[in-house]
Amino acid sequence: MNGLDLNLLVALDALLEEGGVTPAARRLGVSPPVMSRTLGRIREAVDDPILVRSGHRMIPTPRALELRGDVRKVVRYGRALLQPEQGPDPAAMLRRFTLRIDEMLLAGLASPLVDGLRAEAPGVSLCFRSDELVGTSALRDGRVDLELGVIAHADPSTRVEPLLTGRLIGVVREGHPLSEVVVTKKRYAAADHVAVSRTGRAHGEIDDLLAESGLSRNVVAVLPGYTAGLFMARESDVVCPFPSMLAPWTPRLLGLHTFDLPVEPPELAVSMAWHPRHDKDAAHRWLRDRVARLVLRN
Repeated sequence: MNGLDLNLLVALDALLEEGGVTPAARRLGVSPPVMSRTLGRIREAVDDPILVRSGHRMIPTPRALELRGDVRKVVRYGRALLQPEQGPDPAAMLRRFTLRIDEMLLAGLASPLVDGLRAEAPGVSLCFRSDELVGTSALRDGRVDLELGVIAHADPSTRVEPLLTGRLIGVVREGHPLSEVVVTKKRYAAADHVAVSRTGRAHGEIDDLLAESGLSRNVVAVLPGYTAGLFMARESDVVCPFPSMLAPWTPRLLGLHTFDLPVEPPELAVSMAWHPRHDKDAAHRWLRDRVARLVLRN
């Protein structure tokens, strides 16, 4: 690239369009002497006069006429490359996005998200990955484009945008004793419970809060996800904890009864996470916007 000055192409384009040094200088915001020296460099580079005087005006040489169309295309293309990316045309996009979404969100969002994208962007497809990628470097490595859920494991290099906040609530079947009374700490602790933990932990923050009152839960099962917990709660007399902000998607659809816990566990957030390399990616921004709208709408 030594000796290559692409500014000469911009100057040559202006000279050929304006047909003279002075108007070309005015167009590019430089002085006529500067433009005259630039013309000299162009002449040396292409070994052709480019513009020659004819009476009171300058006319292009055959070589200049030959170059004019290609120079114009290169300059326009170069400017387009360096312009900020414009908003995408969804109808023309051809893209596959990989998403990891918490199971409960996925159950409620997959269908409306796919249907919405099919209508707006038929060339876009989605691949949903399982919880096996939770806590890994999948966003950084490019195995996942967007993560959505209760994100407590974010890599320091990722962007995290909270969408909804809430706390854990209790879920039981209709007709369960706790669905018909005021739920006190003692009544809550006396019930049978399921715990939800990907790592198999039966003891959690709820237990720590109950212990402050000298109470403990009877955890009869530890499940890896909320789906199994909700179906177990629907079929038996167990209490399943559940994030309140996800309640519109599944517990109500299953006809389950929800109630506030008699203790106050820490606040949770449903968030989106992505790698910073996608910050300015117009298509990725479009996807984030559509996902956020869908989550907030519910």
